[in-house]
Amino acid sequence: MNFHEKLNQYIDILNCTAKELSEASGLSPATLSRYRSGERVPEINSDTFNQICIGIATLFESNCPEKNISEDMVTESFLECPDIIATDKEHFRKKFNTLFSVLDINITKLCQYTNYEVSTLFKIRNGSRNPSNTPKLAADIARYVVRETSNAEEKAALINLIGCSSDDASDTAKFFECIRDWLIAGQSRPKDDVANFLEKLDTFDLNEYIKLIHFDELKVPSVPFQLPTSKAYFGLKDMMASELDFLKATVLSKSMEPVIMYSDMPMEEMAKDPEFPKKWMFGMAMMLKKGLHLNQIHNLDRTFEEMMLGIESWIPLYMTGQVSPYYLKEVQNNVFMHFLKVSGTAALSGEAISGYHSDGKYYLTKSKDEVAYYKKRAQELLSNALPLMKIYREENADELNAFLAEDLKYEGKRRSILSTPPLHTMDLPLLNKILENNNISDMEKEKILQFVKKEKVLISEMLKTHVIEDEIPQFTKEEFEQYPAVLPLSEIFLEKDIYYSYDEYIEHIHQSEVFQQSHENYTIKKTSTCAFRNLQIHIREGKWAMVSKSKAPAIHFVIHHPKLRNAIENFIPPVVEND
Repeated sequence: MNFHEKLNQYIDILNCTAKELSEASGLSPATLSRYRSGERVPEINSDTFNQICIGIATLFESNCPEKNISEDMVTESFLECPDIIATDKEHFRKKFNTLFSVLDINITKLCQYTNYEVSTLFKIRNGSRNPSNTPKLAADIARYVVRETSNAEEKAALINLIGCSSDDASDTAKFFECIRDWLIAGQSRPKDDVANFLEKLDTFDLNEYIKLIHFDELKVPSVPFQLPTSKAYFGLKDMMASELDFLKATVLSKSMEPVIMYSDMPMEEMAKDPEFPKKWMFGMAMMLKKGLHLNQIHNLDRTFEEMMLGIESWIPLYMTGQVSPYYLKEVQNNVFMHFLKVSGTAALSGEAISGYHSDGKYYLTKSKDEVAYYKKRAQELLSNALPLMKIYREENADELNAFLAEDLKYEGKRRSILSTPPLHTMDLPLLNKILENNNISDMEKEKILQFVKKEKVLISEMLKTHVIEDEIPQFTKEEFEQYPAVLPLSEIFLEKDIYYSYDEYIEHIHQSEVFQQSHENYTIKKTSTCAFRNLQIHIREGKWAMVSKSKAPAIHFVIHHPKLRNAIENFIPPVVEND
């Protein structure tokens, strides 16, 4: 049983609310919620861990004195959880300082990379302060070191220091793991939120999802929804009812106006209801089935982990191409929470005081004048929002090509993390051979050849003034036979698997090396890991990151949000350990 499961079990045994445990432990409701959901796991002997144990023991004393459960007994039970983090901060501090003595680390750049203040890292180095999440900081430092250590002498010194092999050091993913594990030797590794997000994108199949929720069988009802002109709702249960009533009113109306949604209220309590998430997703599916477009303004005024978890849950909706995600740049206040959802004929507004979500009020109206008022507010809110990401499906192909063509005018390093070598390094005889072996129709073959010819000209022109680096996987024959590689064709939205043979794949890598030798601004980095089979990641450093999916469906996400873009820009694919 993991920590969050044990914690929730204690709450059930005590028959207490999260609010009561929050008060007994001295932790904020938001902090406790993160531990209950499993988003965070406390470190042994940390203040947070001790406060939770004291709070539970205190509630046992007042609520269930007959059980005679002490703080030590609670602590012992938590220590049995396999995911509990035992971090030796002094060990980390010494290793961190050793890195500084061996490498010429730029503290300012490191702080920018890890989002730490310079003064904070100095305090961590001298032992006057402990990092709040040691494994995560170690991973961030390891990523920075891998990216910045290009000097041969420094790299040799680092290899000698951490005791890894030269072969591992030549592989970005393995080198990162060696450095991270050396910093936190034997301690728990942090989950990589970006890797989770990308992995879900990689494996998600919209067609399978549609079958799973019977989307194709849904029929938009035409019976009018009997709702009073306006209605007030109070508390969490009513809030869930108001959400579903809004979706019903929107789906059953004749209006095809776009919908605007925003909420900065926590969703944890609603998500615990076994039925609400299913009903909410059904209502959203009905809205999309009707053909409505949704402008979703996400609240990103939260930790990166929470932000990624929220975005992850929206992937099925993003894949439809009917959702435009936005975010508000300014940090929202920590006093009031708000809720605003508006469609052509209905508006839902809500409010609560931060920390007292269960005491909120929600107001749903179909009054023409009131809907007009809330619609204006929603439009004003949307005008202040920035695109979280731009989503391109086949119907937006011209728009995507226009964006990429315009971007070529600007200087900056381009870098890609690819699941196969790029098509522009392949000669046409090899390409024709692969297409013939896959029995591709003449029409599709011509479409592919025209794209590749155009791409070759484009890349050659770019390389005269731009620097491009492509990271590509080099498989063993056994790995290739287990997961055969396919041509990357997401940019022409050809949702078809066109397979390499292993010899063809090796020949393509060889041709990529030849291409590198004849273009001084072009670099390939070979890696033994291929974390994704259906994704290509393209980056213009400091400006945007594009995640391209080849099929089910073929789609491109161009990400501008600084925090998310930076995380993808500095992403290092994890080493995949086969069973």
